[in-house]
Amino acid sequence: GVTNPPVAVVLQLSRTLKIDIDQVQGAQKKEAAKRRTKSHMTRVSSYAYLPLSRPGEEKHLRAYRVTLDPETEHKGVEYHHEGEEFIYVLDGGGLVIQVGQKITTLERGGSIHFNSSIHHKLSNPTSHKAELLVVIYMP
Repeated sequence: GVTNPPVAVVLQLSRTLKIDIDQVQGAQKKEAAKRRTKSHMTRVSSYAYLPLSRPGEEKHLRAYRVTLDPETEHKGVEYHHEGEEFIYVLDGGGLVIQVGQKITTLERGGSIHFNSSIHHKLSNPTSHKAELLVVIYMP
């Protein structure tokens, strides 16, 4: 099957090419529109995201609803991109996020705000899906 690149990769590509992220994701968005009943674009087998922000030029703030499958860890996969990131746990709990060397566990209603240029990764060691609101600021 076809997988979509991680949000961090798409953000970096759009910044490097100096084009709007929606141009990079154009084909993905068209396909996603066809699959609105699913409402999610698959990032990797255990990670899905739905863009909540409206498309447009020169937007610095992007919001996503992210679903992490149960008992998943992104081994060897770390993300980093210029800017800041805010994560809020909508549902589930026990989400583990590592930012640099610091490890934080977030329960439902918990949040974290960090410099996204620092390597970071998420894992959901619980037996339940985790639903997150992820807001990314790119200068």
